Amino acid sequence: MNCILNWQEGMRFSAKLDGFELILDASAENGGSDKGPRPKGLVLAALAGCTGMDVISILKKMKIVPDGFSVSADGRTTEEHPKKFSEITVDYHFCGTNLDREKLLKAIHLSEERYCGVSASLKPQVTIRHRLFINDVEQ
Repeated sequence: MNCILNWQEGMRFSAKLDGFELILDASAENGGSDKGPRPKGLVLAALAGCTGMDVISILKKMKIVPDGFSVSADGRTTEEHPKKFSEITVDYHFCGTNLDREKLLKAIHLSEERYCGVSASLKPQVTIRHRLFINDVEQ
């Protein structure tokens, strides 16, 4: 992996990550022009993406393919500087019929405890909790 960050103007940067480009920026009240996500938000996206890919991969091996799947991550930061994440809640949303709750939980736990490198990088400094939803009902 390789990331190169180039300053454009104000608080806007262009990031080149493994051949892909994205813009990072700050809000107007922090000197930016709100043209891209904030760096801390990308940590949440990285966590959700890492565990989401793990879960789908594990479920495929279990021969479980949900009709729909999404992952959301909500982070809480400390009040003092550096304003780092203190707690993150990861919500796993599955849609479909005949979804085995225990197998879904097993895939989530395997990702969180064994496979997700982003989660492992954040722990133990950050408390990471999860919630499981099947067809919009929390389990």
